[in-house]
Amino acid sequence: MARLSLASLLLPGLGQYLDGRRARGLGILGVILAMLGLIWWSLIPQHLSLESRPIPLKGDPANLAWLVVPALIWAWNVWDAARPETARGWIPVSLASIMFFVIGWQAAEINPPVLASNVDRVMLIIRPMLEPDFIQARAEEREGWVELLVPCPAEAPMTTAGSDHAIGVALDAPCGSVGDTLTVTATGLTPDVGVELIWQSPIGDFFPLRQADNPTEFRVEKPDAQGNLTTTFVVPNAIPPGIDPTLPQEQRLYIRQSRPLGGWELSTNGRFILQGIYETIALALMATTLGTLGAFPFSFLAARNLMSSNAFTLGVYVVVRTILNIVRSIESLIIAIVFVVIIGLGPFAGMMAVTVHTIAALGKLFSEVIEGIDPGPIEAIRATGANWLQIIRYGVVPQVVPAFTAFTIYRWEINVRASTIIGVVGGGGIGFFLIQWINLSDYRAVSAAFLAILVVVQVMDFVSAKLRERLA
Repeated sequence: MARLSLASLLLPGLGQYLDGRRARGLGILGVILAMLGLIWWSLIPQHLSLESRPIPLKGDPANLAWLVVPALIWAWNVWDAARPETARGWIPVSLASIMFFVIGWQAAEINPPVLASNVDRVMLIIRPMLEPDFIQARAEEREGWVELLVPCPAEAPMTTAGSDHAIGVALDAPCGSVGDTLTVTATGLTPDVGVELIWQSPIGDFFPLRQADNPTEFRVEKPDAQGNLTTTFVVPNAIPPGIDPTLPQEQRLYIRQSRPLGGWELSTNGRFILQGIYETIALALMATTLGTLGAFPFSFLAARNLMSSNAFTLGVYVVVRTILNIVRSIESLIIAIVFVVIIGLGPFAGMMAVTVHTIAALGKLFSEVIEGIDPGPIEAIRATGANWLQIIRYGVVPQVVPAFTAFTIYRWEINVRASTIIGVVGGGGIGFFLIQWINLSDYRAVSAAFLAILVVVQVMDFVSAKLRERLA
């Protein structure tokens, strides 16, 4: 016992390893090394270089006190090597858990008071989300627009270009800089019916102007009894990142008026939501179908019980299993970024990303099903002189079809969820619209999209659960 204790004193876990408890010894050594590495990482200041000035991110000397925890576990390890029957395993587990949790709290920079200090900002988002923009009262819409340059060029234009609609719109200046106050005049409006002021950016994005004293409310003006409106507005900053802000860009101010007709209809964002949901479901369906077809042959090549008969097939097994594990470990969102670069924006890139991830994930699951089948039929068929393909056809496939079907349905459910967010990086679906609404701070549309995603996911959960029950 003294020899084992001395060994564990010199190297944590060595005494346990020499005593035949190899897994325990390696586990103790791994935990202590991980703890020392974590403490070292938390002590060294990390820097993020922005332009030419480094900004310190971490490095708390107080974390040096945590060295007492691995020291205590080291001491416990000596005790465990000498008297394993009396050593209590919960002691090192508790000490390591506390340390990992506290340092993890610091690494995540968790700061609950920040939420309390940003209540106004939270409510700025929550309030509009309580009124989802999916349907709207039926109305007759009329609009007119006027163009202007932002900012003003060196030689300012002499006139403003307006629309040739029933609503006439004119500005008091043909151009302006961000923050300038301009006057807009509109004629031909329906008296006493609210008018929205909507801005169009240089890349075609639309967003309503908001009240200056209440940014949560969209700006609505009312024309006079003759149908005329004169009001002022502040030129917003609508120049997208990557565009030179000093270069004059053509932008538009829309004057939009809606006259109630009675009843309800889908709003503009509601139609975008239905389009996005349709693309999301179609994307998930195609990815699941193609992914299942691709995973089926790979699963047999990745099953050890079918590929260990000789050195060549064993080598094929190792290569295929390694590739499936590597691809499966990469999130489909990351794969989508690669396909967006290769293919371009749109649902096709998203579908290809989800398909690739599905092939890897189902290939791994299918292969594990094959490895768990009853070997009896396989041996019986092999004894008849059947070749490898015949063994697969008559000895393996009949046993795995129910499990393959259940996993495919489950993966379809996962792919629906993945497809809702794949559009964030340009892969199409509802996520493509969702990220734009978030960027435009249109939280009513964001709320409606969340509800649509919730309904689709719940329906898919219910349908897939029922299908799995019938296959069980």
